[in-house]
Amino acid sequence: MRRSGWAAATGIGSLVLLLAACGGSSGSTSAAGSGSSAPQVSSGSSGPAAPSSSAPSVSAAATASKNGGGSSASPTAHHTAGPLPSSGSVTFLPSGTTVMVVQHSSVGYVLAEANGQVVYTYGKDKKGGAPTCTGSCAVAWPPVTGTPKAGPADTFPGQFGVVKGAGGVKQITYDGMPLYTFKGAKPRSTAGNGLEGLWHVVQLSASDITG
Repeated sequence: MRRSGWAAATGIGSLVLLLAACGGSSGSTSAAGSGSSAPQVSSGSSGPAAPSSSAPSVSAAATASKNGGGSSASPTAHHTAGPLPSSGSVTFLPSGTTVMVVQHSSVGYVLAEANGQVVYTYGKDKKGGAPTCTGSCAVAWPPVTGTPKAGPADTFPGQFGVVKGAGGVKQITYDGMPLYTFKGAKPRSTAGNGLEGLWHVVQLSASDITG
């Protein structure tokens, strides 16, 4: 009896030790798990930081949307007005200047004003003399007045000048002959040529056009 009781006691003691060993192992595993979970929580704490870093992007997108889209604002900002024309490239003629050109007409190339109005000489005028077409004559045949200037694409074999006409007007001459226009005539018209045997266009040629 004493031997079996000792054996029983010994068996019970072994069982207690075994249980204690199992409990220690379980506690150790729990501690290890707790330790391993701590880094996960620590690394996971960086997770909430991600939304904070994306917050400016959301804010920027909202601002861009409010402003009508940031990407479209860029090209608009770069739109600039084209360069303005330089005043130096524009030639302003003095007041009272009359530009004379070589004009092609039904009777060939003739002398005309820049607006195409063909000019004439009067058979009763004398070279270098004062105009003789005055009064009612000047109503039908208005004098060409102003300061003469050759067109930029034209050269003339004769010379322009001025002479004092009726009422003190400055009438333009060509080779000393006063010039007139035919009232009511259309541009490039030579309808007055040969009238009364006294009115004549000033004949020129295509070689007088350089442009």
